[in-house]
Amino acid sequence: MSTTPNLRTLAEFYIRGLTEGFVTAAEVIAWADEVIVAAAKTEDWMLDISTAGPEDRMAVLHHLHAVQGTVDEAALAALLAARK
Repeated sequence: MSTTPNLRTLAEFYIRGLTEGFVTAAEVIAWADEVIVAAAKTEDWMLDISTAGPEDRMAVLHHLHAVQGTVDEAALAALLAARK
């Protein structure tokens, strides 16, 4: 992958990962923490995921759906292929 996937594409990757069992809620929470540090403006979904408990997979999954943008299908496919 030549460029970093956008946040919506990464959110979709984590949605698939949580539902298919190859990503943990703790991994998504760590990602949200990194996004907060790097973001020029913090959005509600970032804080919602960051403050969720690692045992609350469904809450994390719910908040991932709030990430705005368009999924880059090619980048998503590359992420999924690399992880599975």
